[in-house]
Amino acid sequence: MNNGYLAIVLHAHLPYVHHPEHDSFFEENWLFEAISECYLPLLAMLERLRYDRVAYRLTLSLSPTLMAMLRNPLLQNRFLRYMRGRVELAEREVERTRRLPQFHALAQHYLQLFQDNLHDYQQRYQCDLLAAFQRHHSGGRLELITTAATHGYLPLLNVNPASVRNQIGVGVDSFRAQFGFAPHGFWLPECGYYPGLEQTLKAEGIDYFFLESHALLNADRRPQFDVYAPVDCGGIAAFGRDPAASHQVWSAESGYPGDGDYREYYRDIGFDLPLEYIAPYILDGETRINTGIKYYRITGGKQPKQVYQPELAKLKLRQHAADFIASRQRQIDALAAEMQQPPIVVAPYDAELFGHWWFEGPLWLEQVLRLAAGTDNGVQTASCGDYLQLPLPRQPALPAASSWGEHGYSEFWLNESNDWIYPLLHKAAAEMEKLASDLRGLQVSDLQRRALNQAARSLLLAQASDWPFIMKAGTTIDYARKRITDHLARFNYLHDAIRKNRIDERYLTALEIMDDIFPDIDFRAYAA
Repeated sequence: MNNGYLAIVLHAHLPYVHHPEHDSFFEENWLFEAISECYLPLLAMLERLRYDRVAYRLTLSLSPTLMAMLRNPLLQNRFLRYMRGRVELAEREVERTRRLPQFHALAQHYLQLFQDNLHDYQQRYQCDLLAAFQRHHSGGRLELITTAATHGYLPLLNVNPASVRNQIGVGVDSFRAQFGFAPHGFWLPECGYYPGLEQTLKAEGIDYFFLESHALLNADRRPQFDVYAPVDCGGIAAFGRDPAASHQVWSAESGYPGDGDYREYYRDIGFDLPLEYIAPYILDGETRINTGIKYYRITGGKQPKQVYQPELAKLKLRQHAADFIASRQRQIDALAAEMQQPPIVVAPYDAELFGHWWFEGPLWLEQVLRLAAGTDNGVQTASCGDYLQLPLPRQPALPAASSWGEHGYSEFWLNESNDWIYPLLHKAAAEMEKLASDLRGLQVSDLQRRALNQAARSLLLAQASDWPFIMKAGTTIDYARKRITDHLARFNYLHDAIRKNRIDERYLTALEIMDDIFPDIDFRAYAA
C-alpha cells in the first residue's frame, strides 16, 4: 500500500564556458567531466531501468546554459577529443600497471569505462544528450524542467525587475526551443526566493517551484503539513526541501558519499604520477589536473589511502540505498498517520554530485529507484507535477525570503568577496532597460537589432550566480572575475556603440561567435 511519495529532483547546471578563440581551455573541462562522469552514467542508469521496466519517476532540471553547451558543435567536437585522450591515457595505464596487480584491474576498468563513454556519446546518442533525455521524458518516467537563463541569483537581481523577468522568460523560452514543449516546474537558482517572485514564475506558465525548507517553515502562515505538502502561492505551488532526506546524502560528516569504501575524488593520477608521463594529457603540459583515473578509496580516519575496490563499493551502495528507502518508509509512515493527505518528501540534489563528486552515486540512485518500485515498502516515487494532479487541497501561504547554502539567506552570493559586482550589474540592467524602452516602437536596422540582442546576452551572462559563488568558495577566482568584467565590458561597448550609432560589425560578429547563446533572444523584452 502506498502511504506517500518521494520526489527525487536532480539539478544539472554549469556556467556558460565557450572559448572558440582558444584551441583548448581549462574551464571547458568542467563540461567534459560532467558529461563523462555524470550525464552519461545517468543516461546509462535510465537505459537499464527502462530495459528492466522499472516503474520509477525522477525529475531532472536542465539549465539553459548547460543545454546550449551540450548542443554546441565546437564543444561536442572538443569533448570527443577529450574522451579520445582519456582512452589513450587509460591504455597507457593498463600497460604501466601490468606488474602492479593492485592497480592493473582498475586500469582495465577505466579503459572499458572510457571506451564505453566514447562509444555511447558518439554512436548511441549521436553527440546529442538532450535528445536522449527527451526520449526518457517521452517514455513517461523522467520529468524535465528548467531554471533561469544563466542561473542568475534572482533575489539580488530584483533591484531591476526586468532582469528577473528576462532571466525567467529567456530560461523558459530556451527550454521550449530545445524540447518543443514548455516546462511545468522551475528550479530557482540556489533556491533563492523573495516574496513576489512566484508571480513572475506564474506569468511564464510555471506550475511549481522548489524552496529551501525554512522558506515554508517561516512563511506568513506556517503550513499545516510543514514541507510535506506544497503551499499555494496564489495559483502556483511551492515545494519545500526535506531536511532528513538531504542530510543523508549531502552531509559532509555523515552523508553516504563520505563512506570509506567509496572512491576518493581527490587522489588522481594527474597529481600522483610524474609530470613527464602525464604531460600530454593535461591542459598545457605543465598544470596538473584531474584525469578521471583514481586508484584509491576514501578510507577511514587518518589511515593511509587504501586501494579502491569496486565490489566493496557496490556492496556498500546497496546497503546505503536500502537504508535510504527504509528511512523514507519510516518517515512517510509517521507523516501519513498525522496528515489528512499523503505526504510528499522532496529530495533535491545537484546532479553533478552523482558520478562526478560521488563516483558511485548513479548506481546508488538506480538502486534507490529499484527499491522504491517494489510493492511492499509504502513509498512511491513521483514528480511534483504528478502530486499536483492529485485531488488534494493546497495550503495557502506566502513563503519567506530565503536561499540554500551557508546560513540560508543569500550569504554565499553577497559578501565581502563579491559585493562589488552588484552595483555594476544593476547599472547595466538599468541601461539595458532604458535602451529597450527608448527604442520601443521604433524601427531599427538589422545591425542595430543584432547589437541590441548581443547586449542582452552579455548582460545575462554577467548575471550568472556561478561567478560570485566561485569568489566566495575561493576556487578559480581569477576566471570568475574575468567572466564578469569581460561580459560587462562587452555590454558597455555595445551600449555605447548603439547610443552613438557607431557599431563595428566585425567586432559585433566576434562577440556573437564567442557568446553564441540564446539565438532567439529579443531585446524588446527588456522594455519597461
